[in-house]
Parts: sequence; C-alpha cells; structure tokens
Amino acid sequence: MAWRDGKASGKRLLFFMASIILGISAVVSIQSFSNNLKENIGLQSKALMGADFLIDSNQPANERVEELMDSLGGAEAKEVNFASMAAFLKNGNTKLVQVRGIDGNYPFYGELETEPPSAANSYQELGGALVDATAMLQYNLQPGDSVKLGNITFPIVGSLLTAPGSTAIGATAAPPIIVPYRFMEQSGLLQRGSRLEYNYYFKNATIDLKQLDKMVDPMLDAENADMDTHTDTSERLGRRYDNVGRFLNLVAFIALLLGCVGIASSVHIYIKEKLKAVAVLKCLGATRKQTFMIFLLQIAGMGLLGGLIGTVIGLLLQQTFPLILQEFLPFEVEISTSFQAIFVGLSLGVIMSVLFALSPLINTWFVSPLQVLRVQQDTGKKSRPYQLWVMLTIILFVFWFAYWLLGRWTFAASFVLGILVTFSILGLVSIGFMRLIKRFFPKSWSFAARQSLLNLFRPNNQTVVLILAIGIGTFLISTLYFTKDFLLAKTAFETNEQSPNLILFDVQTDQRNEVANTITPNGLPLIDNIPIVTMRLERIKDRSVNDIRLDTTTRVNKWILNHEFRTTYRDSMIGSEQLLEGEWIERVDPNAKVIPISLANNVANDALVTVGDTLLFNVQGKLMTTVVGNIRQVDWARMQLNFSIVFPQGVLENAPQFHVLTTNAPDKKSSANLQRELVHKFPNVSIIDLRQVVSLIENILDKISWVITFMAFFSILTGIIVLIGSVRNSKYQRIRESVLLRTLGAQSKQILKINALEYLFLGILGSGVGVLLSLFSSFLLAYFVFDTPFVPSYVPFIILLPGITLLVLFIGWFNSRGILKSPPLEVLRKEGS
Repeated sequence: MAWRDGKASGKRLLFFMASIILGISAVVSIQSFSNNLKENIGLQSKALMGADFLIDSNQPANERVEELMDSLGGAEAKEVNFASMAAFLKNGNTKLVQVRGIDGNYPFYGELETEPPSAANSYQELGGALVDATAMLQYNLQPGDSVKLGNITFPIVGSLLTAPGSTAIGATAAPPIIVPYRFMEQSGLLQRGSRLEYNYYFKNATIDLKQLDKMVDPMLDAENADMDTHTDTSERLGRRYDNVGRFLNLVAFIALLLGCVGIASSVHIYIKEKLKAVAVLKCLGATRKQTFMIFLLQIAGMGLLGGLIGTVIGLLLQQTFPLILQEFLPFEVEISTSFQAIFVGLSLGVIMSVLFALSPLINTWFVSPLQVLRVQQDTGKKSRPYQLWVMLTIILFVFWFAYWLLGRWTFAASFVLGILVTFSILGLVSIGFMRLIKRFFPKSWSFAARQSLLNLFRPNNQTVVLILAIGIGTFLISTLYFTKDFLLAKTAFETNEQSPNLILFDVQTDQRNEVANTITPNGLPLIDNIPIVTMRLERIKDRSVNDIRLDTTTRVNKWILNHEFRTTYRDSMIGSEQLLEGEWIERVDPNAKVIPISLANNVANDALVTVGDTLLFNVQGKLMTTVVGNIRQVDWARMQLNFSIVFPQGVLENAPQFHVLTTNAPDKKSSANLQRELVHKFPNVSIIDLRQVVSLIENILDKISWVITFMAFFSILTGIIVLIGSVRNSKYQRIRESVLLRTLGAQSKQILKINALEYLFLGILGSGVGVLLSLFSSFLLAYFVFDTPFVPSYVPFIILLPGITLLVLFIGWFNSRGILKSPPLEVLRKEGS
C-alpha cells in the first residue's frame, strides 16, 4: 500500500527527497574528505617530516645535546633554516625567503621534487640553490641564473616543486630556497637576533617513538632543545585540519536541518490531504498501526533513496575538494571511498526523514473513521503530548550528532542552542509578522497587494518554513562577509606617513646608524628604531624552570619554560597597549638589584604570576632578577611591533642586542628601490613589506571564505528546493484560489501580480531577518571573540539581500505560471467528485 500510494504521489514526494539529497551530499562530501585527509596524514606522516624524528633548537647543539644525539646513533642529516632577503642578480629583484641550509641525505622519506629531477641530488655537490618554483616564475628565473643570500652567490640548479612540510600558502609569504649547509657560516646570515632553527634528523624505523620522546624530551628541554617525532607532527596537522572539517561539517549539517524543515512542512501538507484516505482505510478495517506504517514506510523509503542519491553525489563532490584546498595542504590527497561516510549518509537520510516527519505523521493515529462522513474535530490537542516527545527526540539527536562531530559536549550544546535560538527568532519573526498583518491590515492598499498579504496567513501557508529556509541561508553567508571584513580591518594599517609599512629586522648595533642613513637620504622617514634583547627564564617566583619542567602537575604553560623572549626597553606605552594592573615605570637606576618589568597579560596568565611576583632571567649568560611591576593588555592583531615583556630604560642599554627599524614607503617603486639598496649594503637585514602581508592575509581569507560560501550555498539551494516544494505542495490550493478569483473577474496579470508580491514579501522578510541576525551575531563575534571594532560589510545589504529576494521572486513567479493554465472546470469537477 505504501508503494502504490507513493507512486501516485511521486511528483510531490520528489521535492521531499530533493531536500534530503542536498543536505546528505553536503555532509557526505565533507565527512568523506575529512576521513580521507586523516588517512593520508597517517600514511604520509614520515614524508611530512622527512625523517622518523628530529631534535630542534634555536642554537647549535651544545655539548650535552651532542652527547644525547650520539647516544641515539647520531643525526644522519642536519639543517638550519631562517628568514632572509634574497637578491636575484638577473633582474635586481629582492624577496623575503625561507632559507634552508641542509647537510646530509635529507629527506629520508618522501622526496624533494625538483625540475630538473636530478637537481634534488646534485645541488649539494654543485654548491647550488633550489629555488621555489613559483618564485622562479614570478621573477622569470631559469636554472643557471644566480641568487645572492648574504655574502654568498649561489647558482640556481633547479626549481623546487615540493619539499617535506611546505605548503603553497607558506611559500607565498616566504618561498623556500634550499642550499648546502656548509655555506651558511660564511654567508654572514647567522647573526645574533636572527630567528634561527637548527634541526637534526634521525632515521630509525624500529625505535619506540613514544617511549623515546618520554625519556629524552625532558633532558632536551633542560638544554633549550626539543624532540619532535613524525607521529607528533601528523597528529598536530590532523587536529588542525580536523577542526576545519568539523566546522564545514556543521555548515553542511545546517543545510541538512533546513532540508528537514522542508520535509516537516511537505509531510504536514501531504498528510493533511491524506486524512480522508486514512479514514476510508480505517472504515475498511485497517488498524491505527497499519495506516501509520503505510506513510511511515513511504517517508523512510524516500529518506533511504534520498540518502543513497545524496551519498553518491557527495562522494563525487569530494573529488573537487583537493583542487579547492590544495594550497592549504602540505601534500597531495589521494581520494578513496570512505565507508564511514557512506554509512553516515544512508543512516542520516532515513533517521532525519523519519524524525522530522513524525510530528505530522502522528495525526494519522488519531483520525476517526467518521472523518469520511463529517469534518472531524481538531486532532492537534490529542497528538500534542506525542509531538512534544518528537521535538525532544529531534533535539537530542541533533545534540548527539553535533557531539560526534565536535567531540566536546559544551561545543555541541552551544551549537544546538545557537540553532534553536536562530530558528526560534526566525520562526517568531514570521509568526509575529503574520499577526501584525492581521491586526494592522492595510485596507487602503490595492487589491493585488492586499490579496498577496492575505496569502501569507491563509490555510496551508508556507510563510514560517520559507522564512526559515531563506533566513538561515542568508544568515550564514552574511555572517561570513561581516566576519571577513572586520578580520581584514584588524590587519589593515593607516596610510599616513607616520604609519610604517616597511619593517627591517636583524639590524646589528654597529649597523644601526648606517641603515638609518640609507633610509633618510631617499626621502623616507625613520619612524621606529627599536632595540631588542633576547633572554630566557631561569626561575619563576621560588622555583627553577627545570624543576617546573619535571613537575607533571604544574599548570605553567610549557612555552613559557622553553621560549626565548625578545624584549625591548622604553619609557612609555604604545597605542596597542592598555594598562590592567600596577603602575608604568619609565626609568630605573642601572645599579638596582631588582628590576620592575611590564608583562603582557597572556604571559602573566600562562606563567601564573601577578604584580609583585619575581622572575629570574638569563640575559645571554648574565642573570637578572626582576619583579612584575605591571600587566598590560596587548592587541596582538595590530600591524605594529608588540612585545610580551618590556623593561624600563636604564638597564638593558649595554646588553647584547639588535634593532628593528621601520619606515614608510609611499609607493611600490620607492619600496623596491630601498629594499634593493639595503640588501646590497646589508645582506643580513630582513625586510617585511606590510602591504604584501595584508595582501597575503586577504588572499587567505578570500580562499577560506570561498570554501565556506560554497558550503553555505547548500543552505541557499536547500531553501530554493523547499520553496519550490512548498509551491508544488500547495498547488491545488492555489489553483482553487485562482479559479475563484478569475470567476470574480480577476485578470491573469492580477493573479500573477498577487503571487509575485507574496514572494517578494517573503524574500525581503527572510533575507532581511537573516542579514540583521548575522549583523548582530557578527557584532558579538567582533566584540567578545576578536575584541575589535565592528564595521559592517556592504555586500550583504547591497548584493545578498536584493539578490536572494529577486531569486525567491523569480522562483515563485516561475512555479506559479502553471496555475493560470488550469481551467475552472478542472477545479469544479474535482470539487464535485
């Protein structure tokens, strides 16, 4: 019976199935790609590092570290890497690059992919450089050209396509250049203050990495070194991409929830029209259970079929993901079939369909056989307790699924609460709008306008469902644009002459005046000349750092114990700082035994210290006792130099230090000329062009926003399907209204105008409420999460709101054309039968 009745109602159930297909395809594609990504990371973990494990430090291995490495069989390869300026002699261009000086047969796993392929093996012997392939194209370089790094000029022996751990995004900021390690010392680039990282690579496939890390890492920590295994690297990378996958899964799940809202609406109208058929079946002896199961089997069957089709589409859709996300990945993803994603797709199709259809299906249970003879009294009161249980079951299932995706019940509860609040607001707005129309009905409006408003609260209206569908889709995309804009605003810098856009790092003390004299003759201002002194913590309050490292119960953050702090000294705060506790101290006596310092609040929190606590620092061999004099809040997102620790003047002036200078170049030409001159005179100085950094950030955000928009598109498309399905499901009702209006003398143009205005109102209300909700949520994000002023984007108001409104209007008008083609006799005959 379910099969026969389903075939007769195939067209109507088609849109029911379409809502499921879209949601399932979104969930399956993301879920499958996430599983594939996790598997690829696990399989390629050694290739990502290029070794089984490594020991790293920001200084060459000392005697103790050398002894530890010898006990492990000795490092089979080593590397020093750092950021530096490269000069391409062919055309005189300069670029900030990531220099990797390698010694030994590295990598042991994976490979350096180069063009020509032989360059990966010959660059060590030839003393040449492998230059990032993108940089080669950008600066029109060929093998045989030269690149100057510091005091050494290297012949370019090949272009570097891929290397362990590199990504396209990272290469955009500072493209890698690989050269032999043996030239690094004479290059003059290993200066004090340079961000150097020394890596010692080991190959030992049989060793127990977890046990090794547990034994050796504490001993290395005491020597300011660290051990990293290939499994640790893959786990960190997996967590990073897993978080992105979870977020996209939630966006896809919202599309599925929207489809389920459409299911509930479609089934509600469908079952309402089947109540007489149910009454007839009961007159013929069918039981409550039988009539209920007929329609439950229909819905479950449609859910299974929709889940199957959606799963197939999702598996095909995931094939495009590597193309979209490749720039964020350090390796090529091999796509395979994820059986977990298939199971999730099929299960969700059936479960979500049945759950969201149960509420209207329950009404069939209370239909009386007398419904055949007379209009039955409302069954809503009898079924209400059961519907409340259904709603509770739906909420619990959504919570469980969100918990499965996110792994933390607090996040899952927040997601469910956010969904409930958003859906509730949209639902209340639509219900409130209908009540306002009833109470303050504009009787003076034209006939078409009044009739279109009446349609919004007529029997079988779809106002709530359509506003939910349109509003959620608009809300997702609008929030994306609002968030992207204020994130970009945080990275922006003012364009006046006193705002630096060029930052010069690693300027040695004896170079400071010469560098400054190179900047000012070019007509550019010297804005900042900031001294930087490096130091490490030796003691926090009354405990040594080594003791704290060995204490497994400590709540002191590990980075505090191992970090090499770059500090400065000055007599005043800057614009990105705000005093929270204590008093700012401008200058102290150089002979003071205890020096008051200023800490950023994040450092104070992670070190578990407050105003008045003492800290002992090792300032390049000299111990210095300090006391926390004040705590500052620092806006780290501001495009300026911020410091975790600031000393007063009078203490560090004679300490070994380097300097950071800043200037403002009014245009690209003057910036390029200055960079060329500085690199020629001072090859150790690194230069960051903030305009390129902002452009890079904008590029990254654009790529991320494209991915999220792509997923939000499923929500909009689901809304469109729900809209089409709603029009189709209430088609007979509209034909009947059309016939009555035509009988009363209404023209076809008037009827089309009525329908067009109705969908115009729905489009404006749904998209308008979605934009306003996203405006409010984005303001909360900016204020509470990102702590930044909120300036709304114009895109949702100028493009999204009218665009989605016109889309709704077009679909409503297109689907309403068939109403006018139905002759009045068709309705009269149906009424007579």
